[in-house]
Amino acid sequence: MQDWDVGSWRHRPAQQLPIYPDEASLQDAERELAMLPPLVFAGEIDGLRADLKKVSQGQAFLLQGGDCAESFAEFSAEKIVQTFKLLLQMSVVMTFAGSCPVVKVGRIAGQFAKPRSAATETVGSVELPSYRGDIINSVEFSDDARRPDPQRMLRAYHQSSATLNLMRAFATGGFADLHNVQQWNQGFVAQTAQHKKYENLAQQIEKALGFMAACGINSANNPQLNKTTIYTSHEALLLHYEQALTRRDSLSGNWYDCSAHMLWIGDRTRQPDHAHVEFLRGVRNPIGIKVGPSTKPSDLQKLLECLNPHNEPGRITLISRMGAGHIGDKLPPLVQAVQGMGADVIWCSDPMHGNTINTASGVKTRKVNAILSEMEQFFEIHRAEGSYAGGVHLEMTGDSVTECVGGAYQVTEAGLGERYKTTCDPRLNADQSLELAFLIADTLSRANNPR
Repeated sequence: MQDWDVGSWRHRPAQQLPIYPDEASLQDAERELAMLPPLVFAGEIDGLRADLKKVSQGQAFLLQGGDCAESFAEFSAEKIVQTFKLLLQMSVVMTFAGSCPVVKVGRIAGQFAKPRSAATETVGSVELPSYRGDIINSVEFSDDARRPDPQRMLRAYHQSSATLNLMRAFATGGFADLHNVQQWNQGFVAQTAQHKKYENLAQQIEKALGFMAACGINSANNPQLNKTTIYTSHEALLLHYEQALTRRDSLSGNWYDCSAHMLWIGDRTRQPDHAHVEFLRGVRNPIGIKVGPSTKPSDLQKLLECLNPHNEPGRITLISRMGAGHIGDKLPPLVQAVQGMGADVIWCSDPMHGNTINTASGVKTRKVNAILSEMEQFFEIHRAEGSYAGGVHLEMTGDSVTECVGGAYQVTEAGLGERYKTTCDPRLNADQSLELAFLIADTLSRANNPR
């Protein structure tokens, strides 16, 4: 690639990167990371690109979800199990209703760094660097905790490695058996106050499994029923970490960022002539681009030309994050601009980030109704523009947290404090996520079976 190498980003302006006080320590950590095995492999990344090509052609649907930011303190096998299980449950419902494969991509095994609106945080008369995620510093408000520490990159690597190891075991060891997933979904339907709304779809899936069993199709003779593939993704924010885990494939000669299968670039770091775009334009990974209400059609076109000059399908996913009150005005011109240049992209809805609010007591939250409204408008806009609404991107957890208001269990503002655990942005809990999955499934079903 012309004028690109794995470190060329260092010669460009950079936003949202920490200032490490000890340059020698940073270089030591980068060297150690560069010697460690890749977390994912070129063939897996190419496999995701092939799957995403099907999404871009309207033959599959993208489900991307997981934690706002992974944590060192809350790392456990149970937490990985719950996230994995939730992605499976949601994907089965969407696959059946949409009659198409669902490409599953977790915000997991690397989603440690977070962009911040301010470089510092002030409490009383004390001003310290902002918390930027566990891969950079710690959430506690003290000089030592907030000092960027490059050794944290190594801890993030090893936690990601352990997470991937467990995920691969789940994916191929029988845990992902379709019959298990259906039982989990039936449990959700049975205990949900609005269960009648979802019962019909769950019963249809049960009948389909019964029919397959009667025809002799089961997990023993059909491995597709008890295996799955879940890819990993995170925001490519901390470029020191990303460069250290970038490898050149010996067969093709192409560069791959082996920290994750898919990477995305945030709304604050997508300047075409800056460091993050410079780094991502040279790696073969699928790239997500967060598209917010400040995005201009001409700027988006420049980004697409820079990051996907050969217009390869499966390379670019545009992740719309407008807010329920803005998407109706802001998204259509962008869809039209992309169509006008003939760009091959996936359009994906992030109904989370544009709908963050603070309660009267100052607690950051999101309303499920606003999340649902943005998602429904996203589908309607693409239908009106003749474009394919190809995916959804959610901040969610398999835990029973109380961080977003509303949903079938009616989490209230007063009840947010019961199990409010996030160190960053509020997440949908398992029940709220499954509720959205059933509603997305209904939308997909209506799109595929118009009356």
